[in-house]
Amino acid sequence: MAEEESILLRLRGRVQGVGFRPVVFCLAHELGLRGWVRNDGDGAEVALAGPAAAIAAFRAALPGRLPAAAAITAVTEHSAPDDWPAGFEIRSSATPHGARAAGILPDLATCPDCLREILDPRDRRFRYPFANCTHCGPRFSMIEALPYDRANTTMRGFTLCADCAAEYADPRNRRFHAQPNACPVCGPHLTWTAADGTVQTTHDAALLAAAAAVRAGRIVAVKGLGGFHLMVAAHDAAAVQRLRARKRRDEKPFALMFPSLAAIQAVAEVSAAEQTWLESAAAPIVLLRKRAATPGIAEEVAPRLPWLGAMLPYTPLHHLLLREIGFPVVATSGNLSDEPICIDNEEARERLGDIADFFLLHNRPIARPMDDSVMAVVDEQPVVLRRGRGLAPYSLPVAGAPDGLVAAGAQMKGALAVAVGGNAVMSPHLGDLDHDGAARLWARTARDLTALHGLRITRAAVDLHPDYAATRGAAEWGVPLTAVQHHHAHIAACLAENQLAGPALGIAWDGTGLGPDGTIWGGEFLVCTRAEYRRAAWLRAFPLIGGDAAAREPRRVALGLLREMGAPLPELGFSAQEIAVLDGMLRENVNVARTSSAGRLFDAVAALLGICHVMAHEGQAAMRLEALAGDLAAEPYPFGWRGTELDWAPMITALLAGGEPPATAAARFHETLVAMMVAVAQREGLADVCLSGGCFQNRRLLATATHALTRAGFRVWRHREIPPNDAGICLGQLVVASAQAAEH
Repeated sequence: MAEEESILLRLRGRVQGVGFRPVVFCLAHELGLRGWVRNDGDGAEVALAGPAAAIAAFRAALPGRLPAAAAITAVTEHSAPDDWPAGFEIRSSATPHGARAAGILPDLATCPDCLREILDPRDRRFRYPFANCTHCGPRFSMIEALPYDRANTTMRGFTLCADCAAEYADPRNRRFHAQPNACPVCGPHLTWTAADGTVQTTHDAALLAAAAAVRAGRIVAVKGLGGFHLMVAAHDAAAVQRLRARKRRDEKPFALMFPSLAAIQAVAEVSAAEQTWLESAAAPIVLLRKRAATPGIAEEVAPRLPWLGAMLPYTPLHHLLLREIGFPVVATSGNLSDEPICIDNEEARERLGDIADFFLLHNRPIARPMDDSVMAVVDEQPVVLRRGRGLAPYSLPVAGAPDGLVAAGAQMKGALAVAVGGNAVMSPHLGDLDHDGAARLWARTARDLTALHGLRITRAAVDLHPDYAATRGAAEWGVPLTAVQHHHAHIAACLAENQLAGPALGIAWDGTGLGPDGTIWGGEFLVCTRAEYRRAAWLRAFPLIGGDAAAREPRRVALGLLREMGAPLPELGFSAQEIAVLDGMLRENVNVARTSSAGRLFDAVAALLGICHVMAHEGQAAMRLEALAGDLAAEPYPFGWRGTELDWAPMITALLAGGEPPATAAARFHETLVAMMVAVAQREGLADVCLSGGCFQNRRLLATATHALTRAGFRVWRHREIPPNDAGICLGQLVVASAQAAEH
């Protein structure tokens, strides 16, 4: 008789809501094992009894049988239980006690099987906008508590019909315990209303009405997975301009949703890696280079920029709607510019009633807002710019992170991170916290994430800047605070993402971050470990005239730069009176701050080249400068050293000398910055170089710096999953606070 064994395995990772239990069930049956599988607060438990060889075969086979969305991050073995069934069964979820470390799955784009069903006239879910299974559909946007069971989601108000209940109860059905499972008989439905809330039609007729309205040039608010989109025809310049005016969004580019990959390829270049991401379960917005001609896309969608933000439909509703419309649409977040996205029907009618002409609504509640994720591909590697729907929440291991530590994040690109089970769990994008709505969402998210994981906040990590809304909000929790310098947090996030301890040379370049000396840092070279940093070098400091006003007016930055080096003033669009006032502020040191910011240096050069004097949206000057440089080959300008300061004055002098096309000057500017990076790396002599900060959203800068540093013999580490911008600050704060706590 074969030797018998019994074990209890506890598994952590993405094992809830992904079809994990049916896989375990089927594999155990194939191998003749007894026992059970169930969800718990940390992931899943698997009890196995049977021949030792069969248990060994189970453990060997399981990794290769996992559903596509599943991931096991840890397995621990425990004493076997006493209650063994005659066969193998799927049990109800265990009641969680204390901290709950189970991985919460992001929302997943419609899988091929569900898409096939909604397009099949013979299927009972034909044209049903809320079809889903264990491989796709809402997850994070509808979960209200762990473990991930229907009663703990916003679907608990929809009672399964007999057919859906049978699917839900069948371990061999791909809808087994698919918590959002539904059909036209028992599930959510659509409603079409006028802007005043008057119901005009419902169900499939509502979808057809929405498509007709978009084709007619109207603005339609569409309730989707994690909130509302505002949709208009992408080819209709007048409609796009009308949306800009109503949404109060001057020139910031709009995202587009296309009916198919072929429609995207008709107007943009799509690499193999970009295609993979477009068609992935995350289905993010991917920034793509425009083709020379973009038929069907109005210039007003992304004015004066060579890129388009493109995505494919990711829910049955979007698939059906785009098929009826038949052409690309603007699909921008349902809000006034910079406010949080709307998720509730009544809230949407109140906040969007002056923007949208019509509303396509549904009655499935959304638990929390989720903006679309945004990413780019550089050297065939992803650069996530915004973690939202499909990519959030996000978890990665952080050694020594104590349960209940919450990292508050920064002011711009707000995001939180919480420590649970040795992992940092990062929230989705929350918006810029200088807007009251985003600050309130930040506070709700802190409560939400900690409650989901059964945590009590025990400590907070915050930015060094005392006036950040996140810093002030964390102070109200009444727990010990660890203040983390902004640029150290940037590099610590890069270290953690790449599983490095340091020391490494961190190049942290962005717009602003408070230094311990009271000046505004932003062009930093830091020698970093997770716990400590040393400021090794930085860009020569210069004055910002007017503080925050300078961040909106590149010409002010250029004026401060030129006055710092005593250079003559070119045409910057100032009147003589304005120049006199600004010079007076400079002389009297009134509302003038000093900065080493690389981001502001980009702004200054954009103004000097005449491509952006005043910005309509954040980052516009730098985006135009990057676009102007393109892929043009160029030699760097000269630069100098002033002790540990990198002196940009020789570069600016050469640039002002003129004689070159603006595109050449823009390309040379980028090359000069890269030459500076290599010079500092060679001086410091560390093998590892980490790149982080908002300036590394610039694809030319990121790619060129990576190649140049690699050629110079350095190991270059950059972000892939974590945004290089301030959305990654929360992770860095958590990493630094954890490392410092471990040392003391």
